[in-house]
Amino acid sequence: MQIPSFPEANHPLVKSLFHHTDQELLTLFRRYPDDGKYFTVIFCRYSPIVYTLIQHSARSPVQADYLFALTWRHIYYELGGLYLTNPETGEIILTLQNWLINMTAFCINEIKLPPTEAIHYSLRDTSPPLWCYIEQSLDQLPSVLRLIVLMAQTFHWSETRIAAYLQAEGEKISPDEVANFLQEGYRMLEDKLPADIRAIYLGEDAA
Repeated sequence: MQIPSFPEANHPLVKSLFHHTDQELLTLFRRYPDDGKYFTVIFCRYSPIVYTLIQHSARSPVQADYLFALTWRHIYYELGGLYLTNPETGEIILTLQNWLINMTAFCINEIKLPPTEAIHYSLRDTSPPLWCYIEQSLDQLPSVLRLIVLMAQTFHWSETRIAAYLQAEGEKISPDEVANFLQEGYRMLEDKLPADIRAIYLGEDAA
């Protein structure tokens, strides 16, 4: 399996941060939680190591890609509480690379992967940093909108099928209303993404 390349590594916002040390990036990630570029730079810097470790443990390329994304999602949620130095002495107690290797090993051992045919994730379509921030934005949507967006995007259900499912659950929603809800859901989802993530992945002008 070939290690994938990620176009975001060439984005000006990302390249402008390459000179920062791991410790600086970690500090910036914690200090500016509404910015996504610091996590994206960490991802670009260490994705080859993480993918190399994972590709040897997965049974198929699809499973490897999915485990890779799940591992980075786990890293994203753990990163905010990581300190590489002793707060009292300033002494380095851990390197980010070693911590990432440990997190990857943990995910390889603990995450139970579904069969290949049950995986709906595509690494080519959604890079792990974008996936993390989309999930974070999805959590902020009203429950019905979130469910409709997930059914459309994850399972590729038609508006008619989504309406039928919701009607069976007691929601009186027509296929036309599902279409309107979808557009509203996508608009809200994009609006809740960090501006720099929209710039890096969706091609918007950086603020």
